[in-house]
Amino acid sequence: MEGRIALVTGAAGGIGEAVVRALAAHGARVVAVDRNAERLREIAKSVGEDGGRAEAFVADVTSSADVEALVEDVETTVGPIDYLVNGAGVLRMGEARKLTDEEWAVTFAVNTSGVFFTSRAVVNRMVPRRRGAIVTIASNAAGTARTEMSAYAASKAAATMFTKCLGLEVAKHGIRANLVAPGSTDTPMLSSMWQDESSARASIEGVPDAYRVGIPLGRLARPEDVAEAVVFLLSDKAAHITMHDLTVDGGAALGV
Repeated sequence: MEGRIALVTGAAGGIGEAVVRALAAHGARVVAVDRNAERLREIAKSVGEDGGRAEAFVADVTSSADVEALVEDVETTVGPIDYLVNGAGVLRMGEARKLTDEEWAVTFAVNTSGVFFTSRAVVNRMVPRRRGAIVTIASNAAGTARTEMSAYAASKAAATMFTKCLGLEVAKHGIRANLVAPGSTDTPMLSSMWQDESSARASIEGVPDAYRVGIPLGRLARPEDVAEAVVFLLSDKAAHITMHDLTVDGGAALGV
């Protein structure tokens, strides 16, 4: 990965930051994208102090125009993008029948349309070069029903199938598109779901009333666990892998 350029959205989040750091540690030049400018600058500075290269770019993935301008700016000022990681995501909890229009719309704007806008802008530039690799960070909830997570699960399912269809279409151009599907991961997004100190234990042990079986490996994932899966799928070690959905959930979805 030495010297290759990787664009990572959602870079200020728990998994996104871990992906930025992992890619930089493998020698990539990372374009860290998020709406949180202050946190992006902190991450880029920290990566630089550790000997890596990361640059902060502020953008809103829910805006097609913003994304197109971002990708053009990166290609002009940094260089041709070799890797794309769609990491931006939001979570809105609630029973399906009680979700508001705004909660549904925001969830799909970030988790689904953001993947579409960013992938389209980047892939249209990869195609003439006949190279590139994409990883969309989805969720094990895309294939496993979860109570009070209908919007999130549906948006991730849509992003999952979009990425697979994209991968099928661009394979002839030498471009790969894969997915990483985390389960419960120790990030601020997960802790936002917790009611009290017992919630972390419940994530691991399971919640029968919510039809959750728990995590067979007996621990929450670390953001770094997810990041290393992303790095593998982007790397040349995965050169013959495309349209694959790699689940990183400690067995929580029972391998389904």
